[in-house]
Formats: sequence, C-alpha cells, structure tokens
Amino acid sequence: MRAASDVGGTFTDLVYYDVNPGGETQGRVMTAKADTTPPNFEQGVMNTIRKVGLNPADLDFFAHGSTVVINALTERKGVKTALITTKGFRDVLEIARGNRPDLFNFNFHKPKPFVARYLRAEINERVDYKGNVLQDPDWSGLGEMVDFFRAEGVEAIAICFLHAYINPINEQKALAEIRKLWPEVSVLASHEISREWREYERTSTTVLSAYVHPIARKYIESLEQHLAADGFAEKPYMMQSNGGIATVNAAKNNPITMVESGPASGIFAAAYLGEIIGEKNLIVLDIGGTTAKCTLIENGDVKVTTEYSIERDTKCPGYPIQTPVSEIVEIGNGGGSIAWVDEGGKLHVGPQSAGAMPGPAAYGRGGSKPTTTDANLVLGRIDPASFVGGEVEPDWKAVNAAFDPLCEDLNVDRAELARGIVRIANANMVNALRLVSTNKGYDPRDFALIAFGGGGAMHAVALAEELKVPRVIVPVNSSVFSAWGMLLTDLRRDYLQTSPLALTAQSAEQVAESFALMADKARADYRADGVSIWDAGMQFEYQADLRYQGQEHTVKVPFLMTAGGAPDVVATIANFHEAYEKRFTYRLEAPVQLVNFHLVAKVPVDKPELARREKTGRSLKEAILATRSVDFDKHGIHDAVIYNGLCLEPGMEFEGPAVIQEPSVTLVVSPDHRVSLDDYGNYHVALNQEEK
Repeated sequence: MRAASDVGGTFTDLVYYDVNPGGETQGRVMTAKADTTPPNFEQGVMNTIRKVGLNPADLDFFAHGSTVVINALTERKGVKTALITTKGFRDVLEIARGNRPDLFNFNFHKPKPFVARYLRAEINERVDYKGNVLQDPDWSGLGEMVDFFRAEGVEAIAICFLHAYINPINEQKALAEIRKLWPEVSVLASHEISREWREYERTSTTVLSAYVHPIARKYIESLEQHLAADGFAEKPYMMQSNGGIATVNAAKNNPITMVESGPASGIFAAAYLGEIIGEKNLIVLDIGGTTAKCTLIENGDVKVTTEYSIERDTKCPGYPIQTPVSEIVEIGNGGGSIAWVDEGGKLHVGPQSAGAMPGPAAYGRGGSKPTTTDANLVLGRIDPASFVGGEVEPDWKAVNAAFDPLCEDLNVDRAELARGIVRIANANMVNALRLVSTNKGYDPRDFALIAFGGGGAMHAVALAEELKVPRVIVPVNSSVFSAWGMLLTDLRRDYLQTSPLALTAQSAEQVAESFALMADKARADYRADGVSIWDAGMQFEYQADLRYQGQEHTVKVPFLMTAGGAPDVVATIANFHEAYEKRFTYRLEAPVQLVNFHLVAKVPVDKPELARREKTGRSLKEAILATRSVDFDKHGIHDAVIYNGLCLEPGMEFEGPAVIQEPSVTLVVSPDHRVSLDDYGNYHVALNQEEK
C-alpha cells in the first residue's frame, strides 16, 4: 500500500491506496481527516492512520508534507541561532535591502533579524568573486567565540562567508573546526543551502534554515519513530517546496526546502490533473482552514522560483529565502479566519485564525469569535446535518454568542454580518488571484479556476464570477488534494550555481561542462541517500536564469537541447527574448548573459492511476437529498437543490441554484451556472457570465 499525509493549520489529511504486484492501482483512492495537533504534529498524522484502521506495516511508501517549518518561522518558535561570517560583513542581515514593497508607505519597517547582533561574529578570511582564496581563515578566536555561543544558550550556528557560492573551501574548513570544538551543536553552512550569489539573500536563507534545523530534525525523527513503532519498515519521504519529494536525510540536512511543502504538492497535482482532462491553463486556488494559496499554470508549466520571501506585505519586505519554491501567493484567509472590527468600525477577516483548537465557534470547542466557516453555516451554504462530515453537531449557541458583539458594533443582523464576512474573505482571495493573473499580464478569461482544499469548492464559483473566469473545476477528493499530490511527485533535487557567462553560440561547450558537473553531483547525492538503484531512471531538466547584459535581475527559461543532447544556445537565446517580452512587453537588442545554471534531477516513482468513476445507471433524481434555503449573496436567497456528491455520476448535468455535498466538501453553485461531471468524477461548473 502507498500513503501520503499533509499537515495543515487546521486539519491533517491522509490519502492511501492499494497496488498490485504490477504496480496498478487496486480500487479507489481512500482518504481521511483528523485535527492537526500542534506542537506534536506527528500525533495528528498517526491519528488519521488509526482513524481508518490502516496498518503501517502494510505500507511500502509514505510521503509527508508539513507546516512545521513555516510555522516555526512565522511563529518564531525556532531555536536560538548564531551567525559566523566574513570579517566586515557582520551587519549584512541588518542592512538588508533598500528597496520597499510600497515606496510611499510611511509605515514601512525593516524586518528584525532572526539573529541578534551580539550573536553575529566575524572570522578573518576572504575568497574573491572568481573563487580564488585570498586569505585562509584565522582560527585564533574561534574557541572563545564558540564558548560564548555555548554560554548564551545557542543551539544552531549558521556560517556564511563571502563568495562561498563559487568556492566553499573556507566554509568547509569552518564546519570541520566548529564540529571539532562543539560536536553537539547544529551547524549549517551557506554552500549546503544555496549556491547563488547575493550576500543578503544567501545569508538570510542560511540563517533561517539553521533556525529551524533542530526543530525539523526532531520532528522528522519523531515521525520516523512513530511510524516504525507501528510497523512501517521503510523510510518516509518528505515533500519539498519545489514540487518533489526528498529522502528524510536530505530534508534533515536542508529543512528550508520544506518551507512551502503542502501548497507545492497541490499545485503539481493540479497540473497533473489538467494534463489528463485537457485543461493546461489553470488558475490554482487552495483554501484551507488557515490560509488560501494560489498560483497560475500556463500550458501545463508550474513555475519554480528562488526569489521567495515570507512575511512580505506593503509595510515590510519580509525575509528572502533562496530555495526553489513553486511560485505562490499566500494570504491569511481560510475557513477558520476570524472576523473582527477595527477601532474605525471597519470589518476585517483574517489573518488571525481559530486553527484546529478551538476552531470555529460552531465546533463547540470554546471558539468565541465568528469565522468564515460560521458565516457559511449561517447563510445555509453548509448543511448542519453534515457539518465536519457529520461528525460534529453545530453549536448554534456558540455561533450566536460569537456573532452578537459584531452585530451590535455594526448595527446589522446575523445574516447581513455573515454576508459581509464572506464578501470580505472573497475580496481578499480575489486580490490574491489577481496577483498571479492580471498583475502578471494574464487574462483570467483564458484560464479555468481549479479549486481544492477544505474551503475551495465553497468559494470557487463566487471568485470565478468576480474574475470573469469561464469555468470552475473541483477535483475528486478536493479536500485532501494536496496529500493526493504527494503520491504523484517524483524524487527531486534542484541544483543552482551562479556562474556569470556571456551567452553566445561559442558558449555551448562551457554550458555543457557546467551542467555535466551538476549532473555528477546529483548522482552522487542520490547514491549517498541510498537511491542509486534508480540511477537508470534519473531524468534531468536544464534551466537557466538569463538577463540582458548590464541588467540586475533575471528571467528563468528552459535551456533547450539539440537532438543530439548538446546545449542549443541560439534557440535558448530566442526563447529568452520571447519570455522577456511576454513578461515586460518589450525586448532589447543587447547581448544576453547567463547568471545561474539550474539543473533539476528527478527520480520517477510509481504513481496511482486516476480511477474513472463507475456508472451505475442511477438517475439524477436519486442523487437529490433535499431542498434548502441558501443565501447566495448578490444572487439572493433561493431554495437550492441539495445533491449527494457521492451519488453523482459521469455525464450528469444540472443547473444552480444548487449545493453539492460530500463528507468533507461543499460545492456552492449560484443560479444559472451549469454543473457537469467528467469520467473521473471531477466537477465542472460552466459560468453564465452574461450581465444580469
């Protein structure tokens, strides 16, 4: 059997299926949900496994994605960290960058460094920009430095020397010296984390990885122990932000690669599903209990970037993380997002969340503030009889108590407040969707909106109406879609190397040599992790970050190869001109420079087939549960037909107003929009966008 688990801010999801000796899927993919259990997240994973009576001894593959890294960063729950850097560069973290997200925002503030200045130390050493060692490290004060860190309660040390991305020899010596003096401390060097230039970004990434290193290592080892205690004989794989899985050793050595592991798997699952159903242009929306994540897939291509930041907003540039991450926009709006009124009497939703405990007021666990889930319940969009899959009876007394203070503050009734909460939550999500579409020059009318996560189906149609997206897709098992995506991902490692090069037709040999060295490194790393038996199946993708000579920033493009496997420099340059013009609306007649080589090394793993939903011949009428009064906001209040989603079959079609209910999914369909099911049981909603 094969299984995957995704830990979210509110729920922990499990997906599992049988395979026969030939590798084919046996029967349907099965799912389960349980509450997330911070700070012991692995307990929630084991709870989902036990909830469905799954025996870990029967598993030969287990993939796992978690919010443990991003939570430790955003909640400042990592360990006390020190930084050792080149003499003269102690304050790189403090200086940061001079650019602002919003130039005229006088509330701007620089982010506070994760390492206080008194814990930032310098060593006299120097490597130049070509990688030549100008000065060997001076260890005369290292012992005293380590003793000071130990006395201050430091648990992790980050090392980041100037130009170590091109030649890490001095960092490697520093690692050895520190481990000799203090074997117990967690220590990471920048060349192990990032081989790209830009001192501030590389230092920030190394510090953040060191900050969560002991936490992530402890969590992964605890998960391993719990699974092994219940009979799991293999090693789990960890989901990464780049859309691939990694061995536990790789994840423990560089935990920052897991910073956005959950969203990444959902994005790649969307691309996989789009390929099957013929929808290669997708706006992707994942709404969970705490956050909403979105991205754009063009022609089946998932964009991966190393220009990623956490906690970035209009007042703060955030903290850069130089690790491959699927391009996403994430906001603090989900099913558990709390509604509140500011001092000026304005209603807000999020980013604060009720989380798993106490959860929305309707859960009856002590939640005392209204959330998006409570609002959807008040509006009749969620069926009280099937709340949380029928496992929880809504606590209406708690809901009313949560709504009443805000109703009084705003002088509205509960229904109007609920509409306002949903409108604001939708407006927040529409703004995020525009950041990945219209703000980047894409017309949403050329895309379909694919929505998943526990709240995706609930809000998808209303969001599509606002964006003028012509159709909505809600996939099978959409509430656990990200976990399902982990069963579709290959082992993946990204190798980036800054090595500026004037790209001309004569550069092909140098390009080939650079990629060959990176490929050798990839093979060696996979062998070290015990996956060398898959060497024959290893696949490489060649990419490069290019720019016009004299510019500062780059555009990532595939590095094209000839039929004989040699780098095709001329075709790649032409590809860059097109990509640059598409992004910036113009091109230059200027020389092109290659800045970063980017090699993606994948080892394919077996994937579940997408099962076709069986047709039994039942009628649409048999799938109708009842009619219920539902508030569709701007469409008014209607008696909506309520369908049992588990009884709907491929080929069935009907129009809204309707609500489709499954144990963990509710799809709200406004009047006049048409719903159909494809051969796999995915819901397709064709929107009637005519002005009413």
